[in-house]
Amino acid sequence: MRTKQLDATTGAGRNSAGHQSFAARYSRSLSSQLLLLTVIFVMAAEVLIFFPSIANFRLNWLEQRLANAQIATLALEATPDNMVSSALQLELLKNAEAYAIVLHRDATRRLILTKENLPEIDKGYDTREQFPPTLIWHALETLFAGDGRTIRVIGEPRFMGGDVIDLVIDETPLRRAMIGYGINIFTLSLVISVITAGLLFFALNRFLVRPLRRISENMVAFREKPEDIRRVITASGRRDEIGVAESELEAMQRQIRSTLNQQARLAALGGAVSKINHDLRNILANAQLISDRIAGVSDPTVQKLGPRLFGSIDRAIDLCEKTLKFGRAEEDPPQRRFFLLANFMEELRSASGLEDEGRVAFVCDIPPDLRIHADPDQLFRILLNLIRNAAEALQGSDGEIIVRAWLEEDDKVEIEVWDNGPGLPERARKHLFQAFAGSARAGGTGLGLAISAELAEAHGGKLTLIESVPGKTVFRICIPQDRAAAALAAQ
Repeated sequence: MRTKQLDATTGAGRNSAGHQSFAARYSRSLSSQLLLLTVIFVMAAEVLIFFPSIANFRLNWLEQRLANAQIATLALEATPDNMVSSALQLELLKNAEAYAIVLHRDATRRLILTKENLPEIDKGYDTREQFPPTLIWHALETLFAGDGRTIRVIGEPRFMGGDVIDLVIDETPLRRAMIGYGINIFTLSLVISVITAGLLFFALNRFLVRPLRRISENMVAFREKPEDIRRVITASGRRDEIGVAESELEAMQRQIRSTLNQQARLAALGGAVSKINHDLRNILANAQLISDRIAGVSDPTVQKLGPRLFGSIDRAIDLCEKTLKFGRAEEDPPQRRFFLLANFMEELRSASGLEDEGRVAFVCDIPPDLRIHADPDQLFRILLNLIRNAAEALQGSDGEIIVRAWLEEDDKVEIEVWDNGPGLPERARKHLFQAFAGSARAGGTGLGLAISAELAEAHGGKLTLIESVPGKTVFRICIPQDRAAAALAAQ
């Protein structure tokens, strides 16, 4: 029994939590916020319209009372002495809803209807002054003054019926009429705002919110399982910004899937190469031993074909070593220190196989006092890769490799490696810093440039191809310098 009660309580709690979760999600949704903002903005617009509207209502009400008062004075015109009995006078004032009426004519004549014991006048208004801010202020004054005020109203008679008409009335009916009008305006505004908000909500929900929700839900689903082709969004074909976003998202997701598939294949390749590493090394070692023995055979055919065999074995060994190193090695963070950049240029020339009497000239255009804050070993590897690539591009022809360096004003050392080779092909430029895709020569792996780019980025810098045309190829290495470290080293 206790278990059933616990289950019931838990179920009720879950239902309550579910309702609360739905309410919380809906309150944070774009649709609910859009609906609320629409109502607020429409009501704000109605409030701005309300003040001129209520002021105009008050002015029309007072002018109507002045017109009624003018009609009441016509009874005086019908009498020879402009006088009526007290009973008729009270009846006329009652119909005009006034305490007193004074009509000025011809600058001298005055037609007067008045009650005995007039109340004290609290405020006077002239309807001939129709400046909008003044009318709005008078309307607010009437609304907030309260009931029971007696006011004097001055206006111009209709149809040239006199010079000035002067009226004393109770302001309470005016105030109550204004309150009723305000309530009607507020109710109408609320209905209009709700209808407008509803129509705008459904329109925007149809053309904006639902497509955005579809895009966001697709992004979440794609993130959970990007390898599933069914989770790639299909563009709706719209020509507006939503359609552009869908098309770009579809293209991006397909590119991500392609990249992930490529990375998965590379990971599988790395795993497979790691597993056969031992056997592959033994096979290559045996092949190398046999090739060494063959090299001693004096047969002309062997001497002719031997170098090709030796070169193939050496390239296979080099490829395996580079592939394993790239797939498994994690570069250490740069151990930066200050050193003279020109000091290891000679070592670079020797390591890259550029002899003094060779066909490729090596030119160092680096100031002897240029100090750089970097990891010397990693920078050596970057430059060695670039110089070797340049030397391979110039192989079999006379050429020149130039290494230049200078310090920029924004505390960056720029190093450029030039060569006057044939330039990089278009295929290599598209995937220049991608392993196994950016090689410029047949049989190359592209690992050298990929590793060099990673080492430059580890320094906070960048390796870029500045120019590559027949006769000129320029790579630039940018290494930011630490100003604080430079000041400390100088001390």
